[in-house]
Amino acid sequence: MASQGTGYDLSASTYSPDGRIFQIEYAVKAVENAGTAMAVRTKHGVVFGVENLVHSKLMVSGSHKRIFGVDRHAALTSAGLIADGKHLANRARDEANNFFDTYKQKAPIKTIAERLALYVQAFTLYSSVRPFGASAIVGGVDAERGPQLYVIEPSGMVLGYHGCAVGKGKQFVKTEIEKLALDELSMEQAVYEVARIIYKAHDDAKDKEFELELSWVGADGRHMPVPSDVRDEAIRKALQSLDEEMED
Repeated sequence: MASQGTGYDLSASTYSPDGRIFQIEYAVKAVENAGTAMAVRTKHGVVFGVENLVHSKLMVSGSHKRIFGVDRHAALTSAGLIADGKHLANRARDEANNFFDTYKQKAPIKTIAERLALYVQAFTLYSSVRPFGASAIVGGVDAERGPQLYVIEPSGMVLGYHGCAVGKGKQFVKTEIEKLALDELSMEQAVYEVARIIYKAHDDAKDKEFELELSWVGADGRHMPVPSDVRDEAIRKALQSLDEEMED
């Protein structure tokens, strides 16, 4: 990619002769090298799961968060450059607050995602800025459409999903999600499936140790971390399932 992009990858506002913007492709590579983040949408709500790689044994457990509350009914997680992901979360909060100030009601999840996507896309238009090196997953439960889930790419493209993943294990996680009957899962079952998939996607031989971060937005429309007892039970079942697969 470097040789093909020589001279055309210095600015996000420059196209290559075959119509590519190399800075966006480089941003996508930054996402693909990051710890996996995923989310699934059930009839009752949305469950988020993140593989937080532990880069040092001196790191304080639980200090490395990648799931952020956007509003009481919405949350965002990302993969890629962590600082970029935090900036996108703050921007999503601003969009939710602006919507509430204007219309005196909570912002629909689709509106938050589309406004954030426009903001991300603006950073691909000017030579004085660079594209965000992060892909974001925005999800939650709103009054009109119920559970909603969207992915925003570094290009500014936004699409809705029943289940999605970004980061290093994206392709494997998507394959595993496709095997699930999401509409039939309870929230607790969805937490277990998310934990199982992330543990299965993690490569112990290549990757560092990780902490599993889980949160959900339930039918009551409130985003919160998954309760510790549900989380611990999901992790126990996930590890047991992996052990059984290895024995087989």
